[in-house]
Amino acid sequence: MPGSHRSADRAQSVVALGGGHGLHASLRALRQLVDEVVVDDLTAVVTVADNGGSSGRLRGEFGVLPPGDLRMALAALCGEDQWGQTWERVLQHRFAGDGEMHGHAVGNLLIVALWEQLGDHVQALDLVGRLLGSAGRVLPMALTPLDITAQVRGLDPADEDALTLVRGQVEVATTGGVITRVDLEPASPVACPEALTALAAADWVVLGPGSWFSSVIPHLLVPDLRRALIETDARTVVVLNLDEQPGETGGFGPADHLAVLVEHAPELAVHTVLADTRMDPDELAHLREVTAAAGARLVVADVASDDGTPRHDPARLAAAYESILLGAVDAEQDGR
Repeated sequence: MPGSHRSADRAQSVVALGGGHGLHASLRALRQLVDEVVVDDLTAVVTVADNGGSSGRLRGEFGVLPPGDLRMALAALCGEDQWGQTWERVLQHRFAGDGEMHGHAVGNLLIVALWEQLGDHVQALDLVGRLLGSAGRVLPMALTPLDITAQVRGLDPADEDALTLVRGQVEVATTGGVITRVDLEPASPVACPEALTALAAADWVVLGPGSWFSSVIPHLLVPDLRRALIETDARTVVVLNLDEQPGETGGFGPADHLAVLVEHAPELAVHTVLADTRMDPDELAHLREVTAAAGARLVVADVASDDGTPRHDPARLAAAYESILLGAVDAEQDGR
């Protein structure tokens, strides 16, 4: 049975879900655990709803999956040697100038070129991973481009309680109102079969951090992917964002992030909630309540970067993941 052989005395199989900078930080942390042989099988499952920037332009012109978040995940899994670091810089390089190439990332173009050559999303991403010497596999969460829609309260000045439909990942991420719910168009996309297989065999699933409504929750809205997350024997770790995201989660504290995720998928069994130490006592008390109501345990650790941005530090996040995966934390830790 998948997961029935779970044990801290062997390397673990991990599937990380998300997109953008949040998933990038999580994968950089998990890649360190691959190097330390704590994790022996690492898979990233990535959102495919981006409609902005280079990804949006390529999606619009060629009708392909938006490659940007997939590229960032691949870059995060590059090795620390000269080969890996060189390819990471190449993948992330964006063209300057004033012409049509302005703003395109090299990795986006490479991925789309391989899709056109091979006609297979997964085979092409696996080939890029081989080129990079990737420490894990990168998969799309669905095989067709998706659009995110949101019901947003507070956009109508004549009626502050009225709900307005906002469409598009960029638009949802930057909306000025309060998001009450997100959905996908189409509503029942085809999930990536390899992602479903990875979830069935995983020991651990990591959900978050990242743009909560546009990168994290969408995984729970793909019917087959949602079912796989609910039915897997893997233990699910929810990694909370460090701060609100203006527009998308304005005014959210740690407990609000967890509560809205549970609201979108009440059947999901959450094993561990990972939060940063930088909370005031009221925030921590509220998070304890919401975590307990979800039937999960709370781990509070120092995982934030010191650079002043609300981003996770990969090394600190790796240490927290290692403690969780190896069973070194059995009850709430308060970081003291």
